[in-house]
Amino acid sequence: MDVKRKPMLRSSQSSALNLAGLHPGDLIEIFRFGYQHWAIYVGDGYVIHLAPPCEFAGAGCASLMSTLTDKALIKKELLEAVVGKNRYRVNNKHDSKYPPLPIPKIVRRAEEMVGQELEYKVTSENCEHFVTELRYGIPKSDQVRDALVVAGVAGLGLAALGIIGTVMRKKKQQNQ
Repeated sequence: MDVKRKPMLRSSQSSALNLAGLHPGDLIEIFRFGYQHWAIYVGDGYVIHLAPPCEFAGAGCASLMSTLTDKALIKKELLEAVVGKNRYRVNNKHDSKYPPLPIPKIVRRAEEMVGQELEYKVTSENCEHFVTELRYGIPKSDQVRDALVVAGVAGLGLAALGIIGTVMRKKKQQNQ
């Protein structure tokens, strides 16, 4: 079953995050400015995530600089610290396509990796690839795929505008 839950926010009466409904092994999608950061929930309020040096809650545009790094650290931190003031949700989006690995295995593998430094490539080895490999055994990043599709469509649109402009110029020249 595809599990996408509505983005969660802090309670207006408390600064703490609502951890109800979170289960170990859940993929956590965190909505940063311009992209989503991903973590995997391991219980007791903690997540494990692949964090480039400038990935931190509240970094804003600075987090986009993570695309320029080639190394990232696997960290275990409180979900609240990773989320900061951003929205987040549980998004086990591939559950209908790929069966999740057993929860104890997901959590054990994640815990064993804490502290390791890994290669980081925004297109093939990012935080979303990291958590989907932990949950499903398959590294996937839909935001990379979606960005490439958007870039491709934009490129085709610009090419079409260029062709139309050239045709119109030639037609105008012929009419003169």
